[in-house]
Amino acid sequence: MSALPFSPDQAPGLAADAAPARSPWRIAAFALLAVAALALPFALSDYRLFLVTMTLITAIGVLGLNMLVGYNGQLSLGHGALYALGAYVTAVLMEHGGFAWWATLPVSAAVCFGFGFLFGWPALRLKGHYLALATFALALATPQLLKHKALEPWTGGVQGIVLMKPEAPFGLQLSADQWLYLVVLAIAALMFVCAWNMLRGRLGRATIAIREQPTAAAAMGVNVPRVKAMTFGISALYTGVAGSLGAIATAFVAPDSFGMFVSVFFLVGVVVGGLGTISGALVGAAFIQFIPNIADQISKSAPSAIFAGFLILCMFLMPQGFVGLVRSVLRRLRGGAAPRPRRGD
Repeated sequence: MSALPFSPDQAPGLAADAAPARSPWRIAAFALLAVAALALPFALSDYRLFLVTMTLITAIGVLGLNMLVGYNGQLSLGHGALYALGAYVTAVLMEHGGFAWWATLPVSAAVCFGFGFLFGWPALRLKGHYLALATFALALATPQLLKHKALEPWTGGVQGIVLMKPEAPFGLQLSADQWLYLVVLAIAALMFVCAWNMLRGRLGRATIAIREQPTAAAAMGVNVPRVKAMTFGISALYTGVAGSLGAIATAFVAPDSFGMFVSVFFLVGVVVGGLGTISGALVGAAFIQFIPNIADQISKSAPSAIFAGFLILCMFLMPQGFVGLVRSVLRRLRGGAAPRPRRGD
């Protein structure tokens, strides 16, 4: 008897992303995308390349939150705090510990996973908007804690910490922005592949089973508290790594850079890209990275109103997110029936 109430192929919100890409057209599309991604550093200016790098970094954080919200059904408004934790672990280790930038990433991942896992256990008693408010309180408190006098010798207080952007090693003829883009691209690809494998495996199926019906999942042998805490920890790990890479890319961290809107923007990226999708993280990250800049160019006096207008328009046109819209269009083009709305799709 299966330990889950459905088979992997029946897992809602997972099958489309987890289906093996065996089609020659898909293989060709992935190959073309990889070539284009590797060619970007030599086709864009350093500033535009920096924006693309930050989009990839943001996509890692959005993917981490989507694992928790879209796949497990736990609503969090506090991932900005985890992003800040990852950034400050890297900054403090580089500034006070003399660590190389790359050596801080596994430490940041471990610290954020431990914090998320431990926070996930007491959070098990909360659900829905209660959990959202608890995590939102964490996001509100984090900037103030980073400014506290007890931590100021380590965090730099309101002045923050200035870092050195890494240069290309081995005499490679690459600028700092080109080298950092290639590093972030490799890390993002690795983390997306790991997420794809994890979410189509035992833990992923258990995570989705809990989202759909926790009582039935527990009756079928799923350890609901452990899986929920583990999912929170893995989600925190992804967001913390994104924070570390963000600190390295911007070469600066300060408490005011991690306000409550960071958490809100992560959630916006999840919803715009598509709940319960992996590829949607890239679209959501691009939305929250580029649309505010476009809104600022349209109106210097009310950029937030323009951004809100874009967001409302997206919700009307793509109620299931960008990936959900693409799936619906492809099914209609193939002559299939329109897909039924599913939670987390």
